[in-house]
Amino acid sequence: MTLVSERIGQFFHDGHRLEYTEYGGGDRWVVLVHGQLMPRRMHQPLARHLAAAGAHVLTVDLLGHGRSDRPDDPLEYSMTAFGEQVLALLDDRGIDQAVVGGTSLGANASLEVAVIAPERVRGVIAEMPVLDNGLEFGILTFAPLLFLSRFVPLSITSLRAATRAVPRGVVPFWAGIVLDTLDQRPAPMAAVIHGIFFGRVAPSSRLRRRIEAPALVVGHPRDPLHPAADAAMLADELPDCTFVEARGILEWRLRPQRLNALASEFVARCFDEGTTSRRLQG
Repeated sequence: MTLVSERIGQFFHDGHRLEYTEYGGGDRWVVLVHGQLMPRRMHQPLARHLAAAGAHVLTVDLLGHGRSDRPDDPLEYSMTAFGEQVLALLDDRGIDQAVVGGTSLGANASLEVAVIAPERVRGVIAEMPVLDNGLEFGILTFAPLLFLSRFVPLSITSLRAATRAVPRGVVPFWAGIVLDTLDQRPAPMAAVIHGIFFGRVAPSSRLRRRIEAPALVVGHPRDPLHPAADAAMLADELPDCTFVEARGILEWRLRPQRLNALASEFVARCFDEGTTSRRLQG
């Protein structure tokens, strides 16, 4: 792959410091947002690919994640607040418009951006959105983590100590991402989960149908937390949408060539005149 420049930066929003990484250059801006409790580094491979193809990419750690601030107050966290943080990043960098996308939580936060400030969104990439069909399994997955972080905090701090003892340079990339995801502090972790649980998970169907920006929606088969039915429903709601079914949950992680190419093509179309949508399968 072509080598691209990489720079780390920070900005402040509502008194909190947030960190991001910038890849490449030019005026075809793309912002990529991570999944819940995961670091922005999860999107490093895709960011490098898009930057090598001519995009100017930012990956951001939302509040409570990665190397950004991690306040203990659940009121600091909501999907709408995450969308506002992405917009604050655009404002900080003086970016008028960008393709905004992400995975799981990042997909939902990107939808929030498109609803809050549609004039700022050139396109939306939504991988594994969590809507009505995934909500119950999401509660079953994260409620135990909320319980442990609130009432058995030693379990979280012990796990953090164990993961920090593993040098990231000696493990495969995705193993390092898992270790970074497990590197949590009990109080902020509980606050993040609490804030998301008791707020809206995503904009309503009525608001999603108003999103006019081109969209690339990627659904995964056999993923109970991010059911393909949610991705298909979102694709049907968005008026200008390309829907892609991944060949497996880990395709974009372990065999990314096909989906990387589709993402690059989508970003290029978003910045070209006369963009038209199409539906892809397989």
